[in-house]
Amino acid sequence: MMLFGQRLRHQKTYSKSGTSPWRRAMMKKLGAFGATLVAVFFSAMSAALAQDAAAPPPIDTGNTTWLLVSTALVMLMTPGLAFFYAGMVSRKNVVSTLLQNYVALAVVGLLWIVAGFSLVFTEGSGFIGGLDWMMLKGLETKVYEGANVPYYAFVAFQMMFAIITPALITGAIAERVNFKAWLLIMVLWSLVVYVPVAHWVWGPGGWIAADGGIDFAGGLVVHIASGCSGLVAALMFGKRYKTGHSIPNDVPMIMLGTALLWFGWFGFNAGSAIASGTLAAHAFMTTFVGGATAFVAWMLTEWVRSGKPTAVGSATGIVAGLVCITPAAGYVDITAAIIMTAIAGVVCNMIAYQMKKQSRLDDALDVFACHGVGGIIGAVFTGVFASKAVNGALAVEGLAISGETKLFVSNIVAVGAVCAYAVILTYLVIKLVNLVMPIKVSDETQSQGLDTSLHGEFAKFNERQPGHTIDQTKGM
Repeated sequence: MMLFGQRLRHQKTYSKSGTSPWRRAMMKKLGAFGATLVAVFFSAMSAALAQDAAAPPPIDTGNTTWLLVSTALVMLMTPGLAFFYAGMVSRKNVVSTLLQNYVALAVVGLLWIVAGFSLVFTEGSGFIGGLDWMMLKGLETKVYEGANVPYYAFVAFQMMFAIITPALITGAIAERVNFKAWLLIMVLWSLVVYVPVAHWVWGPGGWIAADGGIDFAGGLVVHIASGCSGLVAALMFGKRYKTGHSIPNDVPMIMLGTALLWFGWFGFNAGSAIASGTLAAHAFMTTFVGGATAFVAWMLTEWVRSGKPTAVGSATGIVAGLVCITPAAGYVDITAAIIMTAIAGVVCNMIAYQMKKQSRLDDALDVFACHGVGGIIGAVFTGVFASKAVNGALAVEGLAISGETKLFVSNIVAVGAVCAYAVILTYLVIKLVNLVMPIKVSDETQSQGLDTSLHGEFAKFNERQPGHTIDQTKGM
């Protein structure tokens, strides 16, 4: 009875409170457990969010595809340049001319991976970058956030610019350069001329960019630097043996080389937008317009002067126009592109003609007239016609667009600085190499031809000289 009374009192207590002590205890434990689960959940969410914030942005496959295709197009320009130059020299120097260009793909490409890219695109001073990314250390999974592409894609794209730039110089010293000396000149020039200038214009903290100078795809970095260096090299190497000039040996080869250059130039200029989109499309159009306009301007100038338009001259005009539009491709509208490249077609033609006819300078393949002068015209007119309507990232518009002189003056300063620096450093590099080995082959070697003298090969098998035998086992 006592036990029954206790149960009855317990039931009465339960009925009054609505919840038994046991159930209240269980609910308390469940509440604590639930609070713990909620805390764990939010903690995990916070960690995940923090991890997402630290993780690289997702890769944009469209931009990556465009950049890789552009990289392949620019790589094709070096063989295109090789054919363009090889068609212009005498038949006995075709192989050597081809090899002087092709070798840049391997030598400068490796140099770029080892140290060149790091020296251009890492933090340093206004003059040069650092070695933090030497051997591309740490870039395997890094994303180039300007367009959300793998950093390796950006490295490869920029590498093709570094490769073709010293190759351009070979046109100024064609048919007389010692191949061993050229290898050393190419390496040193890439490190002490190309790398610093590229950092000035495109690298973080580069002084030209900080001063307000702009160069969309390499007018300053590639063409003015190589063109002025070619001028110095031509002066230091002197004239070729006897003739001082050569009649083009293969016009179809020249036209093929020009086609490859023009085709590759779409990657050179439009690819410099990095991302696929409106700016890339605009640069693509100005690149075509630039080549076509200068083609016509050069051809008409030659036609008026000599009475005959030539295929070789017209091809050279295409190159001059493409050079001119390069620094401006992503900054100027179509009308400006036509104006500046028409001027380049005429001016470059006149300078090339005068240099051949009235000077003792033997710039064999018009490197300075096309790349040096064409690049200068392009860089200057970029400062005149650059427009925010084309590229909204511009800080200051060109002189003719806004009336402001800032951009125009900055580009003039940049042109002067790159010209002076390239001239001085190229002179020092060639002088230094000449102390180690002769930079120029002998008159006898020039007379025989560099193909057989330096490489033991002929451009065509049926052109072998009497008494010369070829080891058929080589390469087997």
